[in-house]
Amino acid sequence: MNAFGKNFRVTSFGESHGKALGVVIDGCPALMELAENDIQPLLDRRRPGKSTLESTRKEHDRVEILSGIFNGKTTGTPIAMLVRNEDAHSGDYESLREIFRPGHADFTYFEKYGIHDHRGGGRSSGRETVARVAAGAVAMKYLKQKGISIQGRIVEIHGKTNQKEIENEIHIAQKAGDSVGGIAEIVASGCPVGLGDPVFGKLDALIADAMMGIGAVKGVEIGDGFAVVRKFGSENNDPMTKKGFTSNHAGGILGGISTGQPIIVRIAVKPTPSIEKIQHTRDIHGNEIEISIKGRHDPCIVPRIVPVAEAMLALVILDRLLEQKHYQ
Repeated sequence: MNAFGKNFRVTSFGESHGKALGVVIDGCPALMELAENDIQPLLDRRRPGKSTLESTRKEHDRVEILSGIFNGKTTGTPIAMLVRNEDAHSGDYESLREIFRPGHADFTYFEKYGIHDHRGGGRSSGRETVARVAAGAVAMKYLKQKGISIQGRIVEIHGKTNQKEIENEIHIAQKAGDSVGGIAEIVASGCPVGLGDPVFGKLDALIADAMMGIGAVKGVEIGDGFAVVRKFGSENNDPMTKKGFTSNHAGGILGGISTGQPIIVRIAVKPTPSIEKIQHTRDIHGNEIEISIKGRHDPCIVPRIVPVAEAMLALVILDRLLEQKHYQ
């Protein structure tokens, strides 16, 4: 499945080492002012090579809008956007042509499709998320006009919460040929009451689906999440007064429907699986081997995944906002 959403539907395409990656958006409302400079800032936050703590792959990630815009405004027709790959070093992966990298999707893709794109994982690469971020930027532009804002932040990296300690922890892992993961939080403010449907269209379920669709994400929390298991009901419930809720343990969603409070989402991001430390694995012929993965990889993917998560949350909220119009 390469498409996401119902009313604001996005279809991504491209591979890590192909000519380009891109996305087609179907369902964007007409007459919204839109240009490349509305999209580029979010892509710049996601792109690699901005610091020594990230992959050294140098991609400018300049977006090109190919369709769906006339006189600077959306037309209501499909919006196609393209980001060209400029610095793919496919030769770096030649030694992995027949090897499954631990922690990657190489093995499962090969078993499912019978083909192994060893060039950075092909379609399963985190580089695919550039398309999601481009689409998310469009969604965020529309949501902003409706008073809805989305903001993400790093909560912790490998157990560290202080910025200096976080940077130090990443450097330590990098020098050791290893990697670290962490937790990111994304908050949507200004959402109206009523987004989402009960039973099978729950807003929190759709958000969880969107977040788990990001390759490096292994867990999702809404509101207090797993912390609720250590609370009494009297502590976890959100009391209501004439002025509204007095707390937000539910994270802005009750019964699968938005409450009007901030929607709070946290994601657990695994350590980058491409590391120089020697690991045990096997090749496509079933032979057991040891590998050390060289090349340009992030020692921690959390900082670059924040804008991706923001984009995915924006896509879900806009899709449900457009769905809600059918009830009004």
